[in-house]
Amino acid sequence: MDASLLGSLFCLFGRRFSLPFLVFLSTATLLATAQPKPAANPAPDVLVLKSGDTLHGKLVNEFGGKITFHTDELGDVSIPWSNIQELHTTQPFAVLNKTVKLRNKKNIGSIPVGTLNATSQIVTVRPANAVPLPPVPVADAQYIVDQKTLDAQVYHQPSFFAGWNGAATAGATIVQATQNQTTFSGSVGLVRAVPTVSWLTTRNRTSADFSGSFGKITEPTVATVKTAIFHADAERDEFVSARFFGLAQTAFDHNFAQGLALQSEYGGGAGWEAIKQPKQELDLKATIQYESQQFLAPTTLGVPSTPNQNLIGSTFSASYVTHLKLLTFTQGLAYIPAFNKPHDYSANETDTVAFPAYKSLSFSLGTLDSYLNDSPLAVPPTKPNSFQFTMGITYSIKSKY
Repeated sequence: MDASLLGSLFCLFGRRFSLPFLVFLSTATLLATAQPKPAANPAPDVLVLKSGDTLHGKLVNEFGGKITFHTDELGDVSIPWSNIQELHTTQPFAVLNKTVKLRNKKNIGSIPVGTLNATSQIVTVRPANAVPLPPVPVADAQYIVDQKTLDAQVYHQPSFFAGWNGAATAGATIVQATQNQTTFSGSVGLVRAVPTVSWLTTRNRTSADFSGSFGKITEPTVATVKTAIFHADAERDEFVSARFFGLAQTAFDHNFAQGLALQSEYGGGAGWEAIKQPKQELDLKATIQYESQQFLAPTTLGVPSTPNQNLIGSTFSASYVTHLKLLTFTQGLAYIPAFNKPHDYSANETDTVAFPAYKSLSFSLGTLDSYLNDSPLAVPPTKPNSFQFTMGITYSIKSKY
């Protein structure tokens, strides 16, 4: 009911009705007046293909020379610039060319923001209430994102529980025969880079990893044989430039087969992103650290206990990942020398290959090879090297920030 009509009724019949009715009528008038009008839907963006087809919907973004455009009928479609004749938007977008390097809020004003009129050759930005900016060649328009996304990434920090990407893997083997054998393995790896998008320069990065493998073989009248290998680490990187960063890290290892109850490391150092490309990355790191080694007590009489160690050393490591069409390969290498006791060094290598299977699921193969040069005395002798091969199903964890 219109607010003016309610007011007229109030004046006409106000003298003939009781006070409660007048209060009700006044409240209804205020509610009708204060009720917000529904927001009008913005006009759709228009994309014209060189084939002559025209799409009406919403521009999502542009990365690496490909436009992502959403329509109700087709969903999200990815189209190269070379197939586009025209593009017109009704909502503001930011165009980041190859020369823009954002590390803070100081130079955000250099990014052109406004509605877009584009062809396969140039992009013209029209800011609100301003003249169009000089056109940007399509070859230089490395990224196009909506203004809301740009503001969230530049001006806001994701909460601790937001922005994480990674993977979780699980595998198992069970044998019931003369010998009963059970083996369980699993791992979780998480990384959060801030900003959480690849088109802005990273300010900081946090990572956490856990992997474990437990196995047991039992047979009547024969001693039970078991293996238990666990590793956990966490790291915080603070970037001082686009490629160099300082870091603080900690790591914990347990390996029953090597007689290692717990090896814990606490240190800091520096790193360099030697390769940073959409399809592959390589990080090199070096740290100075304190390291504590605690060994399992021997179970055989006559074997002396191995003293626990307090070491000062370093970790020199490399981590590499490449994304191919049919698989993703990840490799990590680390050499850990001890300065105060050069004989007590260690090293490890991890390799993982993941094959996409269905949506966020993939099938993975992995190896973990660790070497502990100061393995404790035991009967039979403890081998310094430990190698394991795992198979499992991997679930990709993707940020929604």
